[in-house]
Amino acid sequence: MRLLKTDDFSSVFSLRCSRGDAWFQVLSAPNGLPHARLGVVVGKKVDRRAVGRNAIKRLVRETFRTHPEGLVGLDIVVRARRPIAPGERAQARAALLVLLNRSGKCRT
Repeated sequence: MRLLKTDDFSSVFSLRCSRGDAWFQVLSAPNGLPHARLGVVVGKKVDRRAVGRNAIKRLVRETFRTHPEGLVGLDIVVRARRPIAPGERAQARAALLVLLNRSGKCRT
C-alpha cells in the first residue's frame, strides 16, 4: 500500500489533483486498484534533522493507516511543507485528515 517507484510518483505528480494547507500538500490520482497507495515526501528544507523528517513520515503513515475510508482507488502523495513541533501534532493530524477526505473527491 506504498508508492515506491519513481514512475508511480511521477504519474501522481503529472495527473494530479492537489489540495494543501500550512503543513501539507496532498496530491492524488486514480490508480484502478481496490486499495489506496501512499507516498510521502519530506525534504531537507522542511526539517534538516532526520529525526524530524522521520517523525513527520510516521505521523502521515499512521493517519493514512487509521483512516482508509474514502480513499479506495487512489494513489496519494503527501508532501510536507514545514516542520511540526511536538505541540502541533494533533493540529497537523486533523489538518491532514481534512486534506485526505477532500482528496477522495478527486477521481477524474
